[in-house]
Amino acid sequence: MFRNSMRARGRPGRPTITTVSLATAITVLAAGWSTAAVAGPPAPAATPVVTRAGLDPALVAGRGADVDFVEQEAENARTNGTVIGPDRSAYTLPAEASGRRAVRLTPGQYVEFVLPRAANGITVRYSIPDAPTGGGITAPLRVSANGKHVRDMTLTSQYSWLYNQYPFSNDPRAGLLHPDWWITECQCVPSATTPYPSISTPFRPTHFYDEQRLLLGRTYRAGDTIRLTAPSGSAAAWTVIDLLDSELVAPPRVRLLAANVLAFGADPTGRRDSADALDRAIAFARRTHLTVYLPPGTYQVNRHIVVDDVTIEGAGNWHTIIKGREVALSPPAPDGSVHTGVGFYGRDAADGGSRNVHLSGFAIEGDVRERIDTDQVNAIGGAMSDSTIDGLYLHHTKVGVWFDGPMRNVRVTNNIIVDQIADALNFHTGVTDSLVAHNFVRNTGDDGLAMWSDKTANARNTFDHNTVQSPTLANGIAIYGGTDATVSHNLVADPVREGSALHVGARFGAEPFTGHLRITNNTTVRAGTYELNWNIGLGAIWIFALDRSIDARIEVTGDAYLDNTYNAIMLVSDWPVKDLYSINDVRFRDIRVDGTGTSVVSARSAGSASFANVDARNVGAVGVNNCGSFHFTPAGSEFTVTDLGGNDGGWLAPWLLPNTITCDDRPPVSPPPPPSRW
Repeated sequence: MFRNSMRARGRPGRPTITTVSLATAITVLAAGWSTAAVAGPPAPAATPVVTRAGLDPALVAGRGADVDFVEQEAENARTNGTVIGPDRSAYTLPAEASGRRAVRLTPGQYVEFVLPRAANGITVRYSIPDAPTGGGITAPLRVSANGKHVRDMTLTSQYSWLYNQYPFSNDPRAGLLHPDWWITECQCVPSATTPYPSISTPFRPTHFYDEQRLLLGRTYRAGDTIRLTAPSGSAAAWTVIDLLDSELVAPPRVRLLAANVLAFGADPTGRRDSADALDRAIAFARRTHLTVYLPPGTYQVNRHIVVDDVTIEGAGNWHTIIKGREVALSPPAPDGSVHTGVGFYGRDAADGGSRNVHLSGFAIEGDVRERIDTDQVNAIGGAMSDSTIDGLYLHHTKVGVWFDGPMRNVRVTNNIIVDQIADALNFHTGVTDSLVAHNFVRNTGDDGLAMWSDKTANARNTFDHNTVQSPTLANGIAIYGGTDATVSHNLVADPVREGSALHVGARFGAEPFTGHLRITNNTTVRAGTYELNWNIGLGAIWIFALDRSIDARIEVTGDAYLDNTYNAIMLVSDWPVKDLYSINDVRFRDIRVDGTGTSVVSARSAGSASFANVDARNVGAVGVNNCGSFHFTPAGSEFTVTDLGGNDGGWLAPWLLPNTITCDDRPPVSPPPPPSRW
């Protein structure tokens, strides 16, 4: 979500949790489990290695989005390049890679994948260097099939490489954006420090990766090879390949009885702006009760298309592309935007919002290269009740889908939302009775999927069967207040910094949690990141009381927390309010924890939680790290743990109950083995 967070509250960045340490403090690099790069090719596999979020698909069966592509990690392919990672340290290329490993190519080197099934389209996730002064470069990548050159892709770093403190800079040479914020690097507030600390640049580089799709021009069979080569003479000193997604793209869909945008002057070559033509087609379709049809092509659109009571259908998101430039506004818009760009927007909720909007079967390619939170440069925005968003590919916008309610009954399904500067999707303010399902999200610059009950509570919404990978900041899935929410059957992997996989937060001025919050049958992997401001590790799921206590009925059932960098479960209140707010009666049941760098449960708040049939193995530290609210009373911790039985693995020993103080503020990290079948 847009950050009005601890980084921007009072004195952002100031650590707000005490440092009562019973062990030697560890550095973020140590916690990152960094290993040296491994040169040379791995032994070629007899069959291609297919993964989901870098895991054996058997470990995540029934969870995450159903997608048309298959994932192959570059580190499992044949290469004469260098495998980098694993490493979970923020500001490193492996940390932002899927599975925390990738392959680094220098000019002349390659990585070669064996197709696991027939495919005629590929997606390449990659990173190349920034320009020395920022702004990105371009470089070729040669694509060959079965040893024959298919074509060259033109890679770019124009949409990656952010630096510095929130809301970030495109300039690698820039000094601190907020010298009055506390920073971990010097354990100080630089503007209040004499002498002023030396801050090296580039400061906190992040958001390294981008991805591109390519139609191969013909269908290749299972067992055929796709080789990606960084050609000699490339402008990029190195090219990192993270993964290859391959799929059999369906032919373009044709709709004959429709308001075809070509009849209204749209240009499918992308040379002329087609925004006015889309407006004319939409107006005609509303009068005649027809669908607006976008045939295959690239359509230039550099502003919002306002939609209400209309169905807009493309030929498929590989075939119909709506692409636009970011346009500066002078003067700024009344809502504070200083830019506009391509996007489909419902009417403002204050004006009644839009209804009966149905968007499907096309891609939206934006041009957002910097984060300006006042800008409305999202792919989908406004308010749309009784509407559907299905089968879109959303790329290079600020937020893929940002809904400002009140609004109700929207279905967001089967979309791919990647390479966003901020969130992938946010239900903001009074969104009710809505569903987000089977969406694939990768490389967001903030929360992947969020419900934010800002001023008006969200209610009765569900996030189900989504995949969220590699958010570079914040959380995979976050719920900020609201009533009767459900988060179920999702797969969340590889959060990088200042957040984790699943987050429940009483923060950002959100309305209180009421009714129930059900978090059910989700899988997280390689989660539980280093929290930069607090200088501690988080849990794969973390529940945070900042603005108020959390008293709603929270039930966490059937989740699997795999290969946790630090804790699996964390409950925490902010230090200044630790005696005001608590987290009460959270219920964990039928949970599996496979590997923690530290504890299964870290309690840093007053309150209580119960545990039934929570099985854990490969636990790196004491099972329950119980600090309570840090008063260390003779009666024990202010946080009570209740054992309801069936908690196997020895992590919940009787001596820990109900509230033994076991507080180790920064316990040593013991990297667990890779997860395996239970």
